[in-house]
Amino acid sequence: MTPSTALPVLSLGAMGKDYAAPVLDDVSLVLNPGEVLALTGENGAGKSTLSKIVCGLVQPTRGQMLLDGKPFAPASRRDAERLGVRMVMQELGLVTTLSVAENLLLDRLPNKTGWIRRAKLHELAARQLAKIGMENIDPATPVARLGIGQQQMVEIARNLQDDTRVLVLDEPTAMLTPRETSHLFEQIDLLKARGVAIVYVSHRLEELQRIADRVAVLRDGRLVDVRAMAGVRESELVQRMVGRAVHEHEGRDRRVAGPVLLSARGIGRAQVVRDVDIDLRAGEVMGLAGLVGSGRTELVRLLFGADRADRGEITLHENNQPVQHARKGWRSPMQAIRAGIGLVTEDRKSQGLLLPQSIRVNATLSDLGAISHAGWLQRARERGIAQKLVELLRIRSRSIEQPVSTLSGGNQQKVVFARWLHRECKVLLLDEPTRGVDVGARADLYAELDRMTDAGKALLMVSSDLRELMAMCDRIGVMSAGRLVAVFERGEWTEQSLLAAAFSDATGRAANPPTVSPLSVPTPVTADTP
Repeated sequence: MTPSTALPVLSLGAMGKDYAAPVLDDVSLVLNPGEVLALTGENGAGKSTLSKIVCGLVQPTRGQMLLDGKPFAPASRRDAERLGVRMVMQELGLVTTLSVAENLLLDRLPNKTGWIRRAKLHELAARQLAKIGMENIDPATPVARLGIGQQQMVEIARNLQDDTRVLVLDEPTAMLTPRETSHLFEQIDLLKARGVAIVYVSHRLEELQRIADRVAVLRDGRLVDVRAMAGVRESELVQRMVGRAVHEHEGRDRRVAGPVLLSARGIGRAQVVRDVDIDLRAGEVMGLAGLVGSGRTELVRLLFGADRADRGEITLHENNQPVQHARKGWRSPMQAIRAGIGLVTEDRKSQGLLLPQSIRVNATLSDLGAISHAGWLQRARERGIAQKLVELLRIRSRSIEQPVSTLSGGNQQKVVFARWLHRECKVLLLDEPTRGVDVGARADLYAELDRMTDAGKALLMVSSDLRELMAMCDRIGVMSAGRLVAVFERGEWTEQSLLAAAFSDATGRAANPPTVSPLSVPTPVTADTP
């Protein structure tokens, strides 16, 4: 649909926000009815800050906004939502102790004389879930029992309301599978047809080609470019985003695998992970694909001891000899860490970081022995190690003393990475490691993963991004219904074969996967030198 020529739904004039220093400065934009405006830029460029200002979550330092030509200055998210301005945040805002249905209709629970009408509640929630292809989720399920990708879909469904005028989507597909992404894009097309104005924040530039009418680029808090999306090359956008050329990660050459460093036999937990056998080899990246709920994250958590297995065995090897057995898995993450295993979690805020603490503390937390002597912390050594990690990973911050809660999502992810680089683990488990990470940061992280495998480490990477796995991995295993149903060597896989395995049942029988198209499978954000 061509954007309407009517008056803008939303106008931003010279918007700015200061904390210790300006993080947003002199940003002016208009958003038209029935238009998708893509908002992109590096981590820390100001995208989330601008989005939160629009939706009442952050108060601007200067500037003004107009909604339908009238002054618009929401004091809270609730204020903005009353006027039809809604936001799906990158960091989820669900109440995990409540059910899916209660989260979807929290501000309008159907009731009679003060009592919630449960049947009506579940009926309305089922309709919302059906809009995004989630009919298989029981509305009565507590949100805490859902995977992070399913929670993301619930958050999206919560904001697909009939009174929505402006919808801000902040990295909405970062945790979604191709099928879920396709459902979301269908909903965006319907919203455009209704005249809803959409701000779409993403680092996945190929998605912008599919969904956006115009693109606005932020760099260092300032608006550096606004243009029609049609005909824009990815390399042009990347250059505007980062101010430098970012070279494409061309994928790994198939390497001769080294010795097994970690093996699991018959590892399982109830029906969530069902008797998986897996070997992780030195100098190799093994990928793990599958749909949301297939057991990918649950397997990784068992290998790290974050959840206790109820059957099977994990063995650590050295010089091709077993040196440590963990019957029914590790007793705790600390036992796994001492064995040389690290984990980059999929949910950095609740599971990966101490948010109020500094970059210095978070980056060195995994190996206190390396920065202490006789029980006393060696501050100078701690600061030196943290500073080197910040420089190595190009973490954008004021100093190593900055609280990680004040960093952008991508820079928070780099801090999680830094922790395990400091620890020098033999085996590193990576669960959606590039979620919410911009093009420049992603290239930095890929380079570090290559360095780790060159040094003989074994990596297991979970990703919803099939082409990321295809570029980075030497082998790719596919999970379905809690089982490892297929393992492909480099050169043997295609997008179609990976999806066919992901859509198979637990025995590996195909279940009519969708046809693959370049638009249905997200790709890693890369660019050639212009």
